[in-house]
Amino acid sequence: MLAQSVLVLALLRAPTAGIAAGRAWWFVTVWLSTTFWWLFIALHTYGGLPALLGVIAIVALAAALGLYYAMAAWAFWRWHHVRPMVAALCFAALWTAAELARGTWLTGFGWGAVGYAHLDGPLAWYLPWVGSYGVGLLAAWGAASIALLVLRRGVVSFGLAACVLVFPLLAPPAWNTWTQPSGTLSVTLLQGNIPQDEKFEPGSGVPLALQWYAEQLQQSNTALVVAPETAVPLLPQQLPEGYWSALEQHFVHGKSTAIIGIPLGSYTQGYTNSVLALAPGQKEPWRYDKHHLVPFGEFIPPLFKWFTRMMNIPLGDFNRGPLGQPSLPVAGERVAPNICYEDLYGEELASRFTDAALAPTVFANVSNLGWFNDSIALDQHLNISRARALEFQRPFVRATNTGATAILDYQAVVQQALPRLTRGVLVGEVQGRTGVTPFAWWAARFGLWPLWVVCLLLIAAAWRLGRRTR
Repeated sequence: MLAQSVLVLALLRAPTAGIAAGRAWWFVTVWLSTTFWWLFIALHTYGGLPALLGVIAIVALAAALGLYYAMAAWAFWRWHHVRPMVAALCFAALWTAAELARGTWLTGFGWGAVGYAHLDGPLAWYLPWVGSYGVGLLAAWGAASIALLVLRRGVVSFGLAACVLVFPLLAPPAWNTWTQPSGTLSVTLLQGNIPQDEKFEPGSGVPLALQWYAEQLQQSNTALVVAPETAVPLLPQQLPEGYWSALEQHFVHGKSTAIIGIPLGSYTQGYTNSVLALAPGQKEPWRYDKHHLVPFGEFIPPLFKWFTRMMNIPLGDFNRGPLGQPSLPVAGERVAPNICYEDLYGEELASRFTDAALAPTVFANVSNLGWFNDSIALDQHLNISRARALEFQRPFVRATNTGATAILDYQAVVQQALPRLTRGVLVGEVQGRTGVTPFAWWAARFGLWPLWVVCLLLIAAAWRLGRRTR
């Protein structure tokens, strides 16, 4: 919030709207470049892209996304002379509109949004109400109010923003408890730590993954065992004879349910990044196909074939699974898998809450962050899951190839975790939850449109008042 306040001060002191836009563009380009710098590891270390081109690609992505904020800063400077309260809300609305655009347009990449910086502070109280983008709006309002106060303006706005920060510290816990326990589920989470440069190699990573995951899956005796994204790195038809049937027989006639990351499909039908679930008494596997695909990783945008040809990464165009796929029943709980960075999109996870009786009681994320080594990407992704846990008041279990493999409760507290970059098995329990938070209710029905409407109304009010005062 303080960094945002410095930005607002810089915008308010800019002599022209163009200079204000330029300052915001530089600020955001640096911020985003340092937020997802770890993309360089995937592009250069594992993709073989020349280092200079890797740096240029990351800065270019940050700069392109920064244009949303530059336009917001331009508009804010044009209208900042309105009443301080309106000016502060105008900045919050414009900033949030830029965040929403970055996180949704052109498939969206909202990684590092401001809302994720407030998971352990008082603003986290509002996540079950307004989601991470709504918390980002409140933080931007507070930042603008601080900046205006420094300029000896906006005492009322600062006072109201301070009340928003203090209220969660005084409110009884019952005022923000929307879910109830539904039962306890024993879980086993597998972390194979297969080196990324060997993961898809037939002479090293592939046989190691097949052997280790098969052994651990069959040794597990908890109600649910989860193996990460592409834990089985081959299509079913490419597996050694008898490999998959042995797993099917074990779980169909056993007491545990297994969620296993595996690619599916064929050249003629297309491919999907999927998980299959093998459950007691179920002859046919349960299936979930990833809905939100990664640009350049799982689909190649038009006009960018030349870029992907320069990298030695198994890329392709995957088929997209439907939104709001049903949950997996496990020992009385409803488990909702999501793959990789799908948990970045809370509005898409919310689509499963349209019918409260069928809503998930536990979320399960399967990921492979081996592309990014021991970088901050692992911590950032853990925080993304924590934000979703708070928004929906649901526990999260995370099974990853290299980390962070962890069990989160419905209050986003990490109950157990494996050390990153190690091979290990995490056994624990998770308490499922029923009930629907306000955010889950409105996002399931309207997506992020309510926030868009609030932002556009505030922007329109600032524009109208700005015209009157000129």
